[in-house]
Amino acid sequence: MNKVDIYTDGACSGNPGVGGWGVVLIYKTAQKELSGYDKQTTNNRMEMFAVIQALRALKKSCEVTLYTDSAYVADAFNKKWLEAWQKNGWKTSGNADVKNVDLWKALLYELNMHEVTFVKVKGHADNEFNNRCDCLARAEIDKCRSDG
Repeated sequence: MNKVDIYTDGACSGNPGVGGWGVVLIYKTAQKELSGYDKQTTNNRMEMFAVIQALRALKKSCEVTLYTDSAYVADAFNKKWLEAWQKNGWKTSGNADVKNVDLWKALLYELNMHEVTFVKVKGHADNEFNNRCDCLARAEIDKCRSDG
């Protein structure tokens, strides 16, 4: 099984507001960047959408180490929140509706094809690939504004 490192980030200008997402995929010595925007979204949705788009870009099943600065995304898996939400009918431990269920379900679908380990990294720090994803996401926000 191919081993791939993926870095993802999402950004939002206003929350909700114009959002962007960025991805860096690394396989051996090859590197690929992906990015996009949404005219009206939230930061959490952009963080999740980046992960979904990254996994969709993989052509076959892979062993993935996915680096994100989003505690929302990383904790949902590493702290087993997602499992609990599903068992509880997409309700939180406080019995509130889980937000972004559409994207969680899309992400679960993509995860079925890969072995993914989520790693939380510190955002806006010294991780060159996380910083690159942030630049891609912010450039997409600017692009959206200029596309008007």
